[in-house]
Amino acid sequence: MRAVSERVEHTAVPVAAQIPGELTFRSAWRFLCALFLAALCPAAAAQQATAGVVIEAPAEVRDLLRKHLSVARRDLAGPDEAERLRLIRDARREAAALLDTEGYFAPVIEVRTDGAGNATRLVIQVDPGRRARVDTVDLQFAGDIAGPGEDRAQRRRLLRDAWSLKPGAPFRQQDWDAAKQAVLQRLVAEDYAAGAIASSAAEVDPESGTVDLRVVLDSGPVFTLGTLEISGLERYTPELVERYSTLSRGERYSQERLLALQGALQNTPYFSSVTVDVEHDPANPDLVPVRVQVRESKPKRVSFGAGYSSNTGFRVEASFRHADFLDRAWLLLSGVRIEQRDQFGYADVLLPPGAGDYRHSVGVLAERTDIQNLVTRRAAVGAVRTRSRGRIETRLSLNYQNELQEPADAPETRAKALTLNESWTYRKVNSLIDPREGYVLNGQIGGAAKALLSDQNFVRSYVRYQHYFPVGSADMFTVRGEFGYTAAGAKTGIPQEFLFRTGGTQSVRGYAYQSLGVEEGDAVVGGQVLAVASAEYVHWFGERWGAAAFYDAGNAWDPGDSVKLFPGYGLGARWRSPAGPLALDVAYGQRDSKVRLEFSVAIAF
Repeated sequence: MRAVSERVEHTAVPVAAQIPGELTFRSAWRFLCALFLAALCPAAAAQQATAGVVIEAPAEVRDLLRKHLSVARRDLAGPDEAERLRLIRDARREAAALLDTEGYFAPVIEVRTDGAGNATRLVIQVDPGRRARVDTVDLQFAGDIAGPGEDRAQRRRLLRDAWSLKPGAPFRQQDWDAAKQAVLQRLVAEDYAAGAIASSAAEVDPESGTVDLRVVLDSGPVFTLGTLEISGLERYTPELVERYSTLSRGERYSQERLLALQGALQNTPYFSSVTVDVEHDPANPDLVPVRVQVRESKPKRVSFGAGYSSNTGFRVEASFRHADFLDRAWLLLSGVRIEQRDQFGYADVLLPPGAGDYRHSVGVLAERTDIQNLVTRRAAVGAVRTRSRGRIETRLSLNYQNELQEPADAPETRAKALTLNESWTYRKVNSLIDPREGYVLNGQIGGAAKALLSDQNFVRSYVRYQHYFPVGSADMFTVRGEFGYTAAGAKTGIPQEFLFRTGGTQSVRGYAYQSLGVEEGDAVVGGQVLAVASAEYVHWFGERWGAAAFYDAGNAWDPGDSVKLFPGYGLGARWRSPAGPLALDVAYGQRDSKVRLEFSVAIAF
């Protein structure tokens, strides 16, 4: 048996060599040409350099040797006999070491030279023999985790179950290193910030082709968290950072909890970079300070943009952000957006998180839309309280708005309402940007009363559910459903925001944006009831490109109207971008007998 600590070392291997006589020195001209060729075309240079080396080996190791043997990049036309002998010895040693990393511990390697002068070739013949396989795995523990108690025993079982290089698996140095790194990462993720691999060894038996693995994980003591130690602040106070922290003094160390704080701070407009960590000193594990190092961003930013939506047409926009509004770390967001069918301006002031992770904001909005021959003008002011914890996001808002509705060929109406609305979203998906598995559920309820500055009594409810089903190794099947209902004695006096229209991108494809609803004159206005269903299959051809087939159906109507869901279906292309999959769909609307081109960013709402 051979004991190997950390890396596999190679012992003697049967080798045969034949060495011819005279070789000439490399000319300066050849050297300069090789440098020139390497600069202009690295691939051609590599081919030139390996022209004098022949590697005869099975396919499973040939590419490894060609890529990593340094002698394969040498020109053999120049070295003298002593240099040639050194090259041959290096070739043997390097080839044996490379084969070790792939689990071939008893290879037969023959190195010889053929020809002379400029025609000299180095021939490396390799019979790798049998690849060694893992026979046993002995994962031992030291430190606190080795102590008594069911919690520690359960932790040890989980670490042993998570060990990736199982008995029977081929032994490779890369897999051996990766298995140790992975199990160490699992150890230090919770409680044991100073965890380490105390020792590791791979016992190799070249004759039987087996490897016995042994790893000792030393957890060290349990770490508990102390107070925040914040550095890098100039404009803002430590209280701002503390508002984003949910860490408690005395709680056990958790890498995930520290990364959550780091991510929360990094996602704010206040800081350009954030690092959150603790001192990993096993001699001082109790109430270890949490070090938060930040770099502040510039508080003011102006941005401009342009774009296109198949729903609302071309747009231009400008926005202004001030992260230290009134020198109180309040975030001012304001802007103007002009689209072909929708124009609005807004100003919102967001406060830092308060107790219980709640975020509060106030804002004003002025908007004009012209969609499906319905022109609406509204002004609104409101206050919002939001909270995000894990997979759940809640939003409570109080808004007052005054709206003028002008349907074509029908009387104009006004509507004002003071509404209280609650929204609840639950996300359980494998990726927020590019989900392939899981689901998202959103529910909303809100309303207004005549007794409280409103023109109509009403209660609006809405639910949307989308589920992602993985198919095979890359494909995906998605289903989506929406249902909404606004209960009211009469529809007059209800702002359009609290009624329903559908059609267009991310709704019922194949129909113009918000063209499915209640006809009033020559316009389409909102109805009190909404129902939408959708199914889509996406096949990915590689990492970036995919094709989709889909079927949507939906409509909006008033109680008492005949109920009919209008279908739209078609095919589309998908491209994975950093912002999420971009969707370009060709959709046929069966009611209108028209084909429409739809463009969107497919994200989990």
